[in-house]
Amino acid sequence: MNSVEVKGAAILYTLAGLMVTFAGFSALLLGIRQAAGAKLSVLDRFLAKTVLTDLFILIAMALLPAVLALYGFEEEVVWKISAVIFALTMLSFLLSYPHRRHKVSGRSSPPIVFAIFIVLGAAVIVAMLIAILAGFRYSAAAYITALIVNFLTLAFAFVTAMDVIMQQPFEELPR
Repeated sequence: MNSVEVKGAAILYTLAGLMVTFAGFSALLLGIRQAAGAKLSVLDRFLAKTVLTDLFILIAMALLPAVLALYGFEEEVVWKISAVIFALTMLSFLLSYPHRRHKVSGRSSPPIVFAIFIVLGAAVIVAMLIAILAGFRYSAAAYITALIVNFLTLAFAFVTAMDVIMQQPFEELPR
């Protein structure tokens, strides 16, 4: 590979920037409840940690192909390594979510969150992994599509979580 840039590098950098912005924005929004005088619940903290952890995984995966290219890997190898690391990391995170949430709150996530955040997110990652390992001609497109879809499923889950958080009864902070 003559260049250290991979196909779609500009999109990957843009996604990473959007995800960093969303991380900051989501952290600010999660502070609204506290600013209104409410104590954060265990579920509030869990949902905040989940959103931020997911975002940092996605940011790392958006930057990974460019970092691998700096080491001189051929582009086909860059996408295969990136796809495997992305799939292992995100699938373990997504598929462990129901257990982690139930352990913290004693409740399952709403069915729509399970379907979109976990099932759709995981299905797209599995499809991306299969396509790239099978030598799909448009590996960059498959990888970037999986990143975008998982970012959007997280955004959906975040909006749903904010709705859940804001509907919880306020437990006032001591004064």
